[in-house]
Amino acid sequence: MSGAFNRCRLIFLCAFFSLTAQAALAQSEGWFRAGTGLGDTNKPRVAIADFAPRADSAKPHSSLFTQVVRDDLQFSGILEVPSPSFYPPEAPSVPAELKPAMWIDPPTNANFLGFGNVSESAAEVTIEAWLYDVRDPASQAVVGKVYRGAPTDLQVRKFAHQFADEIISKLSGGLPGIASTQIAFVSSRNGFKEIWVMDYDGSNQRQLTSLKSISLTPRWSPDASRIAFTCFAPSSGLTSAQICMYSMDTGKLVSFPRFRGTNITPAWSPDGTQIIFSSSMQGNPELYVSDINGGRPKRLTNVNGASMSPSWNPKTGQTVAFVSDRGGTPQLYLMNSDGTSATKLDLPDKGYVIDPAWAPNGQLLAFSWRRPNDNYDIYIMDAATRQLVELTRDQGRNERPSWAPDGRHLVFESTRGGTRQIWTMLADGSQPHQLTTGGHNESPNWSTR
Repeated sequence: MSGAFNRCRLIFLCAFFSLTAQAALAQSEGWFRAGTGLGDTNKPRVAIADFAPRADSAKPHSSLFTQVVRDDLQFSGILEVPSPSFYPPEAPSVPAELKPAMWIDPPTNANFLGFGNVSESAAEVTIEAWLYDVRDPASQAVVGKVYRGAPTDLQVRKFAHQFADEIISKLSGGLPGIASTQIAFVSSRNGFKEIWVMDYDGSNQRQLTSLKSISLTPRWSPDASRIAFTCFAPSSGLTSAQICMYSMDTGKLVSFPRFRGTNITPAWSPDGTQIIFSSSMQGNPELYVSDINGGRPKRLTNVNGASMSPSWNPKTGQTVAFVSDRGGTPQLYLMNSDGTSATKLDLPDKGYVIDPAWAPNGQLLAFSWRRPNDNYDIYIMDAATRQLVELTRDQGRNERPSWAPDGRHLVFESTRGGTRQIWTMLADGSQPHQLTTGGHNESPNWSTR
């Protein structure tokens, strides 16, 4: 009974938060919706018919493909997917079977229809997939694809993500979808804090490192070929926080020099040629920049107090956001990428600010802020005007925000369900989804591609 009650309570809280967040945002300025790309209330309705299995053996994968595409489109933030309960009883499996009027009429009211078929043998699965504008059925297919590969759940999911991204790209004027991206995170489910990755929707979770120690703050390189992170790997009998690097291409750690003191919170330059991190190699925790092999570290800050958690503006490459307690408590600062012109971003209240993350457009900053007598919550600020929007409220600790490459989604860690887990949401705070459940999971970072 208690488990069922807690689940119901969690569902209620998520629904309540979604409604209150949207109500608050409805009163906010247009800067926020323009900056996140979530401002269009006239979303095209895209129905996804059940993909037709060509034989009984293809039924499981046809169902899987259909559901993953629907989920991807629903979470895109720019489309509406009508409930399958509204669909007509007959679904096309090839273009010749398409009857547009059935899908245009209420209650489906579709603008576009995705459909297709699935064939499968012991060696290969073949998926034919189309998207048509049912309001203009004489036109060519908006998307027409044939996918062939291994008949595995993993491969079928990959094809479904690709088809969804094709649809989103076509209907958003060329902006990329995120269904094929990955999220790196830290998990202690196997006894140690190791680096893991998963698909953007939480599927295919797998462990990368086996350091049997503590790993923290993973950060994807711009080309998604490497992950830099904080590690506590022993060397010569000493264990200290250092910068580690993992190659997705080789599946192994890449050599990175050890520096004196504590070295933490790495971040990449937008062109992928430099790493900025916090180090106490010269005494005080300051920000340093080096090439991606750790060569020629250059000190950027020099103040009384610690500086850490840098985030490089991905659009301009000219500005770095970071956290410093030089004023007494951790606060948010901006500086030029060469360390000059450091400026405090004043907030309308006191408290602690951590975990800054730039949006892909280089205009918005997400961060976690603990206001007096409150918990850590996710906020978004327009860096130029200092306007603020609060995305989470009264749902445990919410920290470590990271943007999806489309600028319309965020991933973060939260204790709202009792344990520390990874969640995603639209950048307006709606549609929260829990991605992890086993063990403690934290410090997510969304790949750029």
